[in-house]
Amino acid sequence: MSKKLPQSTTPPRERAFLVGAEVHGNNQLLSLEDSLAELALLAETAGVDVVGELTQKLNRPNVETYIGPGKVEELKALAEETLADVIIFDDELSPRHQRELEKALVNIRVLDRTALILDIFAQHARSSEGMLQVELAQYEYNLPRLTRAWTHLERQAGGGGGRAGSTGGVGLRGPGETQLEVDKRAIRKRISHIKHELEKVEAHRTRYRAQRKRSRIPTVALVGYTNAGKSTLLNRIARSEVYVANQLFATLDPTTRRVQLPGDDLALMTDTVGFIQKLPTSLVAAFHATLEEIAEADLLLHVVDISHPNALNQFQAVQETLAEIDASHIPMVTALNKADLLHHPETAREILKNFPKAVSISALDGTGIKDLLHLLREELFESYTSIHVRLPYKQGALISLFHELGQVDRVEHERGGVIMQGRIPGRLLAQYAPWHFEKNQTETDVVELEEDLEEI
Repeated sequence: MSKKLPQSTTPPRERAFLVGAEVHGNNQLLSLEDSLAELALLAETAGVDVVGELTQKLNRPNVETYIGPGKVEELKALAEETLADVIIFDDELSPRHQRELEKALVNIRVLDRTALILDIFAQHARSSEGMLQVELAQYEYNLPRLTRAWTHLERQAGGGGGRAGSTGGVGLRGPGETQLEVDKRAIRKRISHIKHELEKVEAHRTRYRAQRKRSRIPTVALVGYTNAGKSTLLNRIARSEVYVANQLFATLDPTTRRVQLPGDDLALMTDTVGFIQKLPTSLVAAFHATLEEIAEADLLLHVVDISHPNALNQFQAVQETLAEIDASHIPMVTALNKADLLHHPETAREILKNFPKAVSISALDGTGIKDLLHLLREELFESYTSIHVRLPYKQGALISLFHELGQVDRVEHERGGVIMQGRIPGRLLAQYAPWHFEKNQTETDVVELEEDLEEI
């Protein structure tokens, strides 16, 4: 007597074919091979099985299909041979590229790197704020691509029954276009609503940061490439239980914990979303409120996966993103993590030379954590930097802070503001950056500054 085996309730994973192009003149941090390997990891994180890849070197992207027509035909054959459900390009495609590729690759969906990252963010968003930020990024990405959903009407309009050269039948052009505009208006309205909600979140975060600054407890922002080990490090240092997973973008929502430093000093440490090369601009914009946690920090703790073959390139990718969000001026300490994975520990000492103020650590087994905490304390409480600023009287809090925590060498009161010279803890530099005053400024410069201060 035969018996039926219970059927699995888990849906089969989608099969993806990857496409990468090396465009002449485009300066990428990672090689084409390494970038595709990273795209494969992103696909795996999204729950997709990679069944093959195709590459091409281009002088410039093809106007219609990004890659050349011959490569499109080759891609179609390979996708059919490997039974691929979706094709993922390693670069962001224009709406036209995506539309033309899907026409050529009949019945196979086409995604780009941005859509894949957005999908991962959608899967990992847990808080209402994170979900709103991801939804905003998705809508802003999809809005110019919305016409793809209405190609079935174009096919109806152009197919059978009409005269040669006919552009469509009665009742097919108008309603489709009308419905498309209705959908676009609905999405724009939703985008406006989400932005309004995120403005409330940003206002709340601003008040919370102001409260933290009044407490005089310095803040440290954990930054780094995705999956570098930031959450594991925070758990180790703060004895907390932040969610950790060996996958890309496991952390989306910022988490702040109080950290005990040597000498009974305290700091607040915030875990933030990981960065990646080619980080979609829509994500940077949507996560503005979250990324401000980095831009407003007193010190950045840059966590680097020292065991990764592209560690230096990943470090550079993070530096570029920090510049993009106006956080590159904040003092930084580097933690070279996962040293326990190195075959030769002395390699770490050589690698240290390539990074500023770096400590080799393992967040997993605790190696080097004491040295890191001492370096953090030194940077936050013992490292002083010379500074010369001209502060408007309205910035009374900064004037008081200079007197309270700094070493004042000179104070000169003038119309509209006060010139202060001395030394302050390095962690305060970012707060005084807008008021930096060059010693060799001419009298004309001073008059212009006074006029600016009066306007402020």
